[in-house]
Amino acid sequence: MVGIAYEDLEPGRVFDLGSVRIDRDEMVEFARRFDPQPFHLDEEAGARSVLGGLCASGWYTSSLWMRAYVDGVLSGSTSQGSPGGNELSWAAPVFPDDELRFGMTVNSRRLSKSRPNLGLVEITGTADRDADRIMRFTFLAMFGTREQS
Repeated sequence: MVGIAYEDLEPGRVFDLGSVRIDRDEMVEFARRFDPQPFHLDEEAGARSVLGGLCASGWYTSSLWMRAYVDGVLSGSTSQGSPGGNELSWAAPVFPDDELRFGMTVNSRRLSKSRPNLGLVEITGTADRDADRIMRFTFLAMFGTREQS
């Protein structure tokens, strides 16, 4: 049985993708490998930075959101990937032990003109810490129709 398909992604639909507590060691290890800037690696460097403390790479935060999206939407769906996005913003730094809540909103959708069993869905992904929006991005996702599966 197919999970989420194009037909399920009505504009305005909101998905709660759950939450995660930021693990300091995992955050720093990600930075060592992929974004080794001093404020992502060292407490003192973070404290001296405009960010105010050791903080997560925005790419780490984005990766955590992606994992929640895969677990909450994509697994078992008719997803066919993404051709990209047009906006990404990290409005506030993320620190160890922060709890982030992830969400997703369907903005719009349309069927492909050349592939009628494929839909293009514009999605906004978010990460919030309490009442503060700390990350927001918009992208297109491709989902097959139920007929396609």
